[in-house]
Amino acid sequence: MLKSDAFSYVNLMDKALDASWLRETAISDNIANVDTPGYKRKDVKFQDILMDELDSTKYKNIDRAVKSLNYNDDSLDGEVYLDYPAYNYRLDTNNVDIDQENTEYAGEQLRYQAMATSVSSEFSRFDVVTRS
Repeated sequence: MLKSDAFSYVNLMDKALDASWLRETAISDNIANVDTPGYKRKDVKFQDILMDELDSTKYKNIDRAVKSLNYNDDSLDGEVYLDYPAYNYRLDTNNVDIDQENTEYAGEQLRYQAMATSVSSEFSRFDVVTRS
């Protein structure tokens, strides 16, 4: 990870891309285990962690808040958790709904593509500045 204020958003997007990839993996596991008796749906928590980190900064300006975040620790890593472990969707105690998983997977792919495009655009801006 690059350490510079110029790369603050890129660093944040790097963490977000990692979390998005982790969530795609969790959703893939859910889809693969849709017929496994007793399997419990997994999901990834990242957005709440990010908002807590941003709120913990003394800055109300999003630019300054992002620049002040410390990326050396693992505080911005996504966390895999069991989603409603006591809930049983079927008699075999599996709580995976294949329609929901397919929808979540498609949405996460779009989110990942949008973030990757944003990172690419940020680097394009750096390229324009260096050529000027």
